[in-house]
Amino acid sequence: MSASAQTWFITGSSRGLGRAIAEAALAAGHRVVATARNPRQLADLEASYGDRVRAIALDVTNPGQARAAVAEAVEAFDRIDVLVNNAGYGYFGGVEELTDDAIRAQIDTNVYGVVHVTRAVLPIMRRQRSGHIMQISSIGGRAATPGLGAYHLSKFAIEGFSESLASEVAPLGIRVTIVEPGGFRTDWAGSSMEHATPIDDYAPTVGAMRAVLNSAATPMGDPAKAAAALLSIAGRLDAPLRLPLGSDAALMLRGSYAANLAEVDRWAHVSRATDADDVTSEQLAALERMVKGLGAGASDAPLDVAAQS
Repeated sequence: MSASAQTWFITGSSRGLGRAIAEAALAAGHRVVATARNPRQLADLEASYGDRVRAIALDVTNPGQARAAVAEAVEAFDRIDVLVNNAGYGYFGGVEELTDDAIRAQIDTNVYGVVHVTRAVLPIMRRQRSGHIMQISSIGGRAATPGLGAYHLSKFAIEGFSESLASEVAPLGIRVTIVEPGGFRTDWAGSSMEHATPIDDYAPTVGAMRAVLNSAATPMGDPAKAAAALLSIAGRLDAPLRLPLGSDAALMLRGSYAANLAEVDRWAHVSRATDADDVTSEQLAALERMVKGLGAGASDAPLDVAAQS
């Protein structure tokens, strides 16, 4: 194992993208703390990689378990270089079709789970003055479709939480990347997906989306290539705040952003009409300069999907 080997802490490591990331990190010579509700599903990784992998039971909705898992990781490997908050699932159903309990459960795992693990790791990375937090969001954290309201609620929340976090921890040497996958060849839309009881009136909207999810179309994304993309940016000084994964993600997000900007422009006269009468041109100019400054670190280069794959 080289001196540049990193310690990765990955939630939801038993299958799907989390499993692919764990396998790729181990194959690259890194140390991995692989967590799952049932760590017995990770026994093969322990058998193959020995003391470079530690399988830990973790229910991310339990903040005490999150703190204990992080403490065990640090005891085993002394540090945590990369946190991948991957644990989560989708719940399909129209907003009216969802139960209160289903919405709470979606938020508990997809939002509070990320919050608990992130907060448990932050003191370690602060002490190190280094680290990279990768939040597995989704194109569904920036663009919404019918039938996934609870899922979008959770992923939009993670986007805002992580963007705020990124600005707080950057001076401490800690980077945050929000990973926005498109469709990947995992069981996200299969056995991992939970479903609400349909209401017939929503057949043209929610039902149409359900048909898409149930179709035989094979997703474009390769989990192994997604894992390789994340390994390629881990710890980089120029790591992006947001990283769409997959050609579908890049295309859908570009379309969504363009539509959003067009609507902002269309209704700008209404937006401006709400300014107080004493707002000056100097104030508006200062605001424009501040907004440009906030975006100064963003790259204007076209997204190279092939390079990410």
